[in-house]
Amino acid sequence: MHKFYVGVYQVNYEPKKKEIQLTARIFIDDLEKAMQRKFQKKIYLGTSKEITQSNDLIKEYFSEKMRLKVNHSVKKLKFLGKETEDNVLICYLTTPVSEKITTLELYNVVLTELYPQQQNIMHTNINGNKKSLLLTDGEPEGTLEF
Repeated sequence: MHKFYVGVYQVNYEPKKKEIQLTARIFIDDLEKAMQRKFQKKIYLGTSKEITQSNDLIKEYFSEKMRLKVNHSVKKLKFLGKETEDNVLICYLTTPVSEKITTLELYNVVLTELYPQQQNIMHTNINGNKKSLLLTDGEPEGTLEF
């Protein structure tokens, strides 16, 4: 068991594809507990007993817990898939962005309903500009300008 509660997110703009690509790294046991509480079922992420609808449940959970706005316009994140690495779940999401990004607003309360001390670190790379935000239960959103 780990004693710290942190999720690390990488938000990159891919100009050739005209999309934002988001990678989330979250401890599997924490996400399973949060999802079990929300959906009243065991998920068994990354095991042979993983339930078939786990991707749909993860997608629903993230859609409620994370928001992304580009230039003050809400973007819908599309869940592409996931993989496991040791005790971490890596999730991949994307959204199309055709305009020049001047502001990026991030909202992230993943796992804060279960762990008020949860910290979600948002690293961004937009057009070569690297910036980071620390989002917490007390400060769940932030804005970056480019």
